[in-house]
Amino acid sequence: MLVIRPLQQGDLDDLYAMALNAGKGLTTLPADRDLLQRKIDLAQDTFNQRCEPEAGLYLFALEDTEAGRTVGISGIQARVGLDEVFYNYRLSLTVNASRELGVHVRTPTLQLSNDMTDTSEICSLLLASDYKGGGNGLLLSRCRFMYLDEFRKHFSDKVFAEMRGVSDAQGRSPLWDALGSKFFDMEFGEADRLSGLGNKSFIAELMPKYPIYLSMLPESARAVIGQVHENTRPALRMLQAEGFNFNGLVDIFDGGPVVEAFVHNIRTVRESVTRYVLVTRKPVPLEVPPAERVMVSNRSFQDFRVTTLPTPCVGTETVRMSPAVAEVLGVESGDSVRVAPLKEGGRWPGPAGRDGEQEHETRPGRVRRHRSHSSWG
Repeated sequence: MLVIRPLQQGDLDDLYAMALNAGKGLTTLPADRDLLQRKIDLAQDTFNQRCEPEAGLYLFALEDTEAGRTVGISGIQARVGLDEVFYNYRLSLTVNASRELGVHVRTPTLQLSNDMTDTSEICSLLLASDYKGGGNGLLLSRCRFMYLDEFRKHFSDKVFAEMRGVSDAQGRSPLWDALGSKFFDMEFGEADRLSGLGNKSFIAELMPKYPIYLSMLPESARAVIGQVHENTRPALRMLQAEGFNFNGLVDIFDGGPVVEAFVHNIRTVRESVTRYVLVTRKPVPLEVPPAERVMVSNRSFQDFRVTTLPTPCVGTETVRMSPAVAEVLGVESGDSVRVAPLKEGGRWPGPAGRDGEQEHETRPGRVRRHRSHSSWG
C-alpha cells in the first residue's frame, strides 16, 4: 500500500538515492546528504511545532508500506523570502516611441523581482523512476493541496511553484550560458548546485539590477524563457489541471516558468469534502484506475496521512475502508476524514454522492475529532 506521511529521520538513505538518480536540475533536492539531513530536521521541527509557522518546511514522503521504502517526496515552503531575499525575473515590456519620427518600438525585457516574497511555495517533487505511473505522481503532488486546505492559516492565500527550466543532457542551460555566465565564471551545474545549498540570493544580488533586453540575447536563450524541461512537463500539466497559471515570472538561472493559484481556486480544494470513517471487513478492491480512485486524508497536522480508495467507497456521509487502510491512516470508525478525487474528470459523487452499498447505518454512532490537529496560532 502507498501512503503519504511526514518525512522522517529514517528516510535519508532513500531520499539520497532518489536525488542521485534525479541528476542535475532539481535545485531543492541536491544529492548532498548533509543538506538533505538538514531538510529532514527542519521538516520534523515543523510538524512537531518547534519552529515558527512562517518558517516551516512541510516535506511529505510517499511510502510503500509493503516494501518498507520511501519512493517519493513533495513539499510546501510556508513562506519564501523572509530569511533571505527571493528573486525571480519578471517578463516585462519597455516601449520607446516618437510621434515625430513615426517610431513605436516594444522591447521585451527581464527585470529582477521580489514579487513572491511572503508567499507559500509548493516544491521538492520527486518520484522514484520505478514508481512512475498508476496515479502515484498525482497522489504525491495533490496531497499537498489537501494539507493546504486543512491548515490554511499557516499558508498564504496564494501559492506558487517554480518549474525546472530547459537544460541539455550535459546540464547546460541556454539562458545561463547567455546571461548568468557573463557575470559568474562558472558552469550552470555549479551555479545550480550552489543554489541548492542556499546561495541563490547571493548569486542573484550580483546580477544586474537594470532591465535585460531580450533582443540582445541569442535566439537559443530567448527560446527557453518560460519553457519547462521535458521531464517537468507532466508536473506542469498536473498543476495546470489544478488551476495553476503562468504569472509572468521565471527562474533567474534557467528561465523556467513560475505558476501560481489561489488556494480556494485549486481543483482539489474546491472538490474536497469531509466524510466519517466506516471500517468494514467486507473486501474492498484497491487496484482500480486513477480516474476511479479518491484521496483520503486523516486531517491530522502532526501525523498527516493520505492514501487512495475506490470512488464507490464514498457515500453521502461515510467513506468505507478496510481495517488495514484505517490502520495506515490512523483512524477509526466515526473519525472525520477529507476526501478528494485523485484525477480530474474522474468519477466523483461529491457532496451529493451515494453510498456504494447499503451496509449498516450511513453514519456511525460515535463521532470523534482527530487528536492531532494543529495548535498553532
